[in-house]
Amino acid sequence: MPRVELTTPGPDDESDFIAAMAASADVHRPWLFPPTTPEAYRDYLERLAGDRKYGFLARRVEDGALVGWFNVSDIVRGALQGANLSYGGVAAHRRQGYMSEALGLVLHEAFVTLDLHRLEANIQPGNVGSLALVRRAGFQLEGFSPGYLKIDGAWRDHERWALRSEAWRSRRR
Repeated sequence: MPRVELTTPGPDDESDFIAAMAASADVHRPWLFPPTTPEAYRDYLERLAGDRKYGFLARRVEDGALVGWFNVSDIVRGALQGANLSYGGVAAHRRQGYMSEALGLVLHEAFVTLDLHRLEANIQPGNVGSLALVRRAGFQLEGFSPGYLKIDGAWRDHERWALRSEAWRSRRR
């Protein structure tokens, strides 16, 4: 029986999301800065309105508690059929396996529902928890990008991790 389910972020999730992200700020910093104000959350929902980005909230089945969020973004069709993956967990539910389970559901959405061929996660080298999450899911290290993304006012180095649909399918057998 699954312990988590995915939902689509909407206006009704605003207060729950903001509270969870504010309570998780110490875990997220300096890696990421999810919305922690009503205005930032509404901006996030607007960015999800196109067809190149999908957001998912991971909720615990037993009580609906928010355990994390995922974005499949910058979707490129044509020859690539790829996208970027970003995510963050909720501090109160860390180290219980919820994010791993939820990532499995997100991968199904990406490779089956969205029919993508490749998903890439760009992770700062010191983000041990995030690196462990993608390794467990079967992502492979493809390279290192110095000064790749500007986060918190500075250009940060990132490792490029990727998973292809055929590798994901073979792991599921």
